[in-house]
Amino acid sequence: MMRIDQGLTPSALLPKIDRLWEASAQKIDSIEKSCPPGAASPVFTVEGQYTARGWTEWTQGFQYGSALLQFDATGERRFLDSGREQTVAVMASHVSHIGVHDHGFNNVSTYGNLWRLMNEGRIPADRAERDFYELALKLTGAVQAARWRTTADGTGYVYSFNGPQSLFVDTIRSCRALAVSHLLGHVLMGERDERISLLGRLVEHAANTARWNVYYGKGRDGYDVLGRTAHESIFNVNDGSYRCPSTQQGYSPFSTWTRGLAWAMLGFPEQLEFLAVLPDEELAPYGGRAEVEAMLLRAATATCDFYLAHTPTDGVPYWDTGAPGLVRLGDYLDRPADPYNAHEPVDSSAAAIGAQGLLRLGRHLERTGRPEEGRKYWQAGLTVADTLFGEPYLSTDGRHQGLLLHSVYHRPNGWDHVPAGQRVPNGESSMWGDYHARELALYLQRVARDEPYYTFFGPAGEVTA
Repeated sequence: MMRIDQGLTPSALLPKIDRLWEASAQKIDSIEKSCPPGAASPVFTVEGQYTARGWTEWTQGFQYGSALLQFDATGERRFLDSGREQTVAVMASHVSHIGVHDHGFNNVSTYGNLWRLMNEGRIPADRAERDFYELALKLTGAVQAARWRTTADGTGYVYSFNGPQSLFVDTIRSCRALAVSHLLGHVLMGERDERISLLGRLVEHAANTARWNVYYGKGRDGYDVLGRTAHESIFNVNDGSYRCPSTQQGYSPFSTWTRGLAWAMLGFPEQLEFLAVLPDEELAPYGGRAEVEAMLLRAATATCDFYLAHTPTDGVPYWDTGAPGLVRLGDYLDRPADPYNAHEPVDSSAAAIGAQGLLRLGRHLERTGRPEEGRKYWQAGLTVADTLFGEPYLSTDGRHQGLLLHSVYHRPNGWDHVPAGQRVPNGESSMWGDYHARELALYLQRVARDEPYYTFFGPAGEVTA
């Protein structure tokens, strides 16, 4: 299990964070040259070079969003110009994409970052430019919310690209699209001019994810353990009844794919932060603030506790907690993760995503009167960041286009590169892993420098509908 460093502070990580941004700049430049607009979206590296992998185009927003995060952290204007130009030129099709659940990944990372930067005063205010970003954000939330399937109890969920029977745990973080669209005063218009609340759909989706994709060790889950997650929940599309857990990228429906776990760890606390800027009356139709926040907090705490208990001491998990080769690693939870072992790969991208979830949960608990509990998660998040921002995870080799090494994409499909002489994937990067390493670094840099707290919705008081 994780060994939490109680002495770490965000300020102590600043030298590592500065080094990360130095490496990041060179890698963004390199990717822009090798993956220009019109080329297939870069997904993961093979021998250090970014390549595409057709499934869905869910990583392009991370590519251009990375440039915007680089500008945010360093003030280097050329990254703002690049990220903005490519967002305008390339990202429109993602706004109207009716075939995926990835709107929060692609569009909040691009249009959303630009809108946030303007709200924060980091880029000049321009009414026409703001209107452009806000229109994109209003539409992306509505389009994602339209991928709706009703369950047997009359509530529903945003279904995955896998089909209307499929509720992915990943989507809880992509629901940022619904949140921003609602914040901007938008609704989804249905038959006979029905006005469908995006906040309502967000809350129902979160509740069904927490109910069906997260396990609590009692009741329905009496056979299971607290905080385990299923990548996918399957429903009968005829009557909306729940059928079974499943997975696309994990080892089995009854083990935990750790990147899916990480999406939940981050998605639930992030929505707690979002709800904090809404008035109580907006939550009243959905059970009220106390009920909604309790549901989110229960899921956030359960998943984060599971991560702490089922991750090696340095905070980097193996790709699935039930992966069959783990038995050959002995007491692998009692020592740092070994990305070069001969049996199972680690997934640093899960660590980068999960670390931010630990930090946000810790801050939420501290701000709501539970500082001792909050400190545990906060310090755990710092511990993971400290590991990721150094060797063997941070890539400073200028010949390698990836920033965060030892990321895994789709182990069951065999899509990840296995280096010569090795038996499992290692040494490669992913676009989502690199983006979330940058986002984690930006988050901690702002805290360390006493700058505005980083959220996907920015300073809500300055938002104009």
